Amino acid sequence: MNGREGFDLQSFLRRFSLFIYTGDPEGDLILLEDEIRELYQLGMIEKEEMFEALGALKQHKKRI
Repeated sequence: MNGREGFDLQSFLRRFSLFIYTGDPEGDLILLEDEIRELYQLGMIEKEEMFEALGALKQHKKRI
C-alpha cells in the first residue's frame, strides 16, 4: 500500500496501529480515510501529513 512517491503509507498506518480489514477493499479504504482525518482532528498529525496520507490512499484506490 505504498502510494505517493516519498510517502510510505504502510509505515504511517503502522505508526498508529491502523489495521483495517473487512474483506471489502473499497470499504477498507473508506474506513482508513476516516481514521486519517480523525488523527488530524485529534491533533496527532499535521495537516501536511494528513494530505500526504490521503494522497497516497487515493493513489492506492486507483489501483484497485
